[in-house]
Amino acid sequence: MPDAALAPLPDDLRRRVEALLASTTADGVPRRRLLGVTGPPGAGKSTLSARLRAAFADRCVVVPMDGFHLAQTELERIGRADRKGAPDTFDAAGYVALLRRLREPAPGQTVYAPEYRRDLRNGVAGAIAVPADVPLVVTEGNYLLLDDHGFAPVRDLLDACWYVELPEEVRAERLVARHRLFGKSADAATAWTHGPDQRNADLVAGTRARADLVVEVP
Repeated sequence: MPDAALAPLPDDLRRRVEALLASTTADGVPRRRLLGVTGPPGAGKSTLSARLRAAFADRCVVVPMDGFHLAQTELERIGRADRKGAPDTFDAAGYVALLRRLREPAPGQTVYAPEYRRDLRNGVAGAIAVPADVPLVVTEGNYLLLDDHGFAPVRDLLDACWYVELPEEVRAERLVARHRLFGKSADAATAWTHGPDQRNADLVAGTRARADLVVEVP
């Protein structure tokens, strides 16, 4: 959805981000802040991240965790393609390494992050530019609060993390619609939503208590 079509960011969330960005160095330069947006598949993480990007414009870049999906060919090689999206189908170590670079950017250096392309079913390297002077990096994904499968360091690399949730029936409807949009039949979309996606959602739900804030995105 283009940013222009998004609903405005709620005022309470805007104030929280402004408070996060209020910290500066001794020279008055804004400190880089990393805000995590997590939650189960289909809860609205990407929508909330897009609203944050629209609200803070040139002060914000969104870096999704999904760019670290293992390639489709690699998932097929190791026998995990039938549960793509599970924690062990990501390069968690690569994602952690990127977050560390983003936390402490070298002066004047742009960091490049990968982006997942659903139409290609693969990540594209170097697709997202994060200039050193951007004070807010929003990173969104399912497993930001997970403490196993290599994701344990993520929580400490975030200045704040919000958990997005929706009523289960609404979330499932959105997932089915998304899978159909990207080529699955109605039966296959439903089976994937209530199979692999639901198993991942149950895992993510167990991390909810570690979030700083729980929000619902209409």
